[in-house]
Amino acid sequence: MKKQKSLSILAATFALSTLLAGCGGGTGTGGQSATPQPSNNSGGSTGGASGSTEKLVIAVVGPMSGQYSDYGSTAKAGAEYALKEKKEAFKALGFDVELSAQDDQADPKQGVAVAQMLISNPDVVGVVGHATTGASITAAAQYEQEKLVMVSPSATGSDLTEQGKKIVHRICARDDQQGSKAAIFAKNQLNVKTAFVMHDKAAYGQGLAEEVKKQFEKDGVQVLGYEGVTAGEKDYSAIITQILAKNPEMIYFGGYYSDAGIIVKQAREKGFKGVFMGGDGYDSADMVKIAGAENANNVVFTSTVGDIGATEDGKKWITDFESATGNKVGIFTSFGYDSMGVMLNGLEEAIKANGGKKPTREQVLEAVHKTKDYKGKFVNVTFNEKGDNDFASVYVYKYEDGKKVFMGEAK
Repeated sequence: MKKQKSLSILAATFALSTLLAGCGGGTGTGGQSATPQPSNNSGGSTGGASGSTEKLVIAVVGPMSGQYSDYGSTAKAGAEYALKEKKEAFKALGFDVELSAQDDQADPKQGVAVAQMLISNPDVVGVVGHATTGASITAAAQYEQEKLVMVSPSATGSDLTEQGKKIVHRICARDDQQGSKAAIFAKNQLNVKTAFVMHDKAAYGQGLAEEVKKQFEKDGVQVLGYEGVTAGEKDYSAIITQILAKNPEMIYFGGYYSDAGIIVKQAREKGFKGVFMGGDGYDSADMVKIAGAENANNVVFTSTVGDIGATEDGKKWITDFESATGNKVGIFTSFGYDSMGVMLNGLEEAIKANGGKKPTREQVLEAVHKTKDYKGKFVNVTFNEKGDNDFASVYVYKYEDGKKVFMGEAK
């Protein structure tokens, strides 16, 4: 949409000032405002005052408020920790790298608004995020125009990297990997022979459900039904009654814990004793709170993130992180950390390739896109031409007595 030149300058000036002035964490307004809210820059800017360093900004974007805030806030915490570890190294190169956390509320429209604001700030050279698929897809269309690179820790939708946008990258597995491996695990490890598949009609949930259905049909697991429901409902009794009449061994629901918890609770109350299964959208302590600990037993879910506390090195990292930040490790803390690591590695390479001077967005994009055999703390990263990670894997967890239990890699 064309705007008058004076209005464009005013808008850009306002966007830049909001990025510099904010304080605190994510400050979303629950979807009520079309204007992204500014938030804290990690670490103070010293370059502007002294002239000894030049400022660069990396944004971290995801839902920092609302029912999906676990995903954005945990990724932000990991990314912020990774940046703090590298700030002095970048200052030695002459740059003060700051973090700007932005709340897209897991809303595709808000994703566009955030992307446009970030694009208007010339200091922003990369984006860690977005955290969810729908917002990632709409934001990516904006970033592509300005060669602003993004590295998502958690957006799994297959379509994201199938649209040919060079700026798009992710370190996690895709839905077609997660969905197909979930179905294979259900058949081979859980001995499921009949299943009812449902989803929340959104990009993430429906994408997973379609892949599960496809793999079940390929492997001879009988799909007794396939239905979409409206996310955010409080009563799913009508669809649950329909499902129970078919007597499936498993109910697979593609969606998030906020809806899955209600569905699990209501189905258990109606007598369903079989297996529930879903994707990494189930990975939240609130899943158990909503469903109830007993009802959550026999709920299995896949995740793109492995058990980071399985090794002594991982346990030490968790202890160090929690001690340094005061935050508990959450679902995407580790992948937020490694996504920021990938971004900072690319930024450093771009600075060096540019003779130590501030690189352009396109130079940072080229460096990140060429990432190969990057040794992350929790996942190694080599991007293929589409921006997918060749090393991405899928893992399986279950809830047992109110706790999340690691079951192993999905194979």
